[in-house]
Amino acid sequence: MNFNIRGENLEITPSLRDYVEKKVGKLEKYFDTIPSSDVHVKMSVLNTDQKVEITIPMPKLLLRAEEKHTDMYAAIDLVIEKLERQIRKHKTKVNRKFRGDDSLKYMFKNELEPVSQEEIPEDDEIDIVRTKRFDLKPMDAEEAVLQMDMLGHNFFVFSNSVSGFTNVVYKRKDGRYGLIEPE
Repeated sequence: MNFNIRGENLEITPSLRDYVEKKVGKLEKYFDTIPSSDVHVKMSVLNTDQKVEITIPMPKLLLRAEEKHTDMYAAIDLVIEKLERQIRKHKTKVNRKFRGDDSLKYMFKNELEPVSQEEIPEDDEIDIVRTKRFDLKPMDAEEAVLQMDMLGHNFFVFSNSVSGFTNVVYKRKDGRYGLIEPE
């Protein structure tokens, strides 16, 4: 794994870097072959909170978790626990749903411990409770943000009048806006 560790309002010390690499390196035990993906780690300090975000993009799977704590090392431990739960949960789902499909099933080690029953919601199936259909009006991103704010939503799907593709604008936790567009 290649590590990309950066700090926001924080200097990444060698001991902090070593701790992250050691902890994330322990995730390799869950895979048959060690993933050759990049590991993006962002550590930041916000007032009294220490925040850690870890993203590991892999083929057919994206592992991502973030955690806040008053201690940076504790935040790293918590975010690693979240990633381990994600891996175990994903392995359990893959074994249930894709028994004959080789695409994802053999990505993980077979002796991987399954997710405990407390960690799985009672209804593990995805339950779509409502479907909406509407025409996508061509507009630019700024107009889409205005429409989203008028409706009081936190995201808005629209047809980009410049590119012609379907895009999504969304409101971020920091109050600013994001745009999702296809590659």
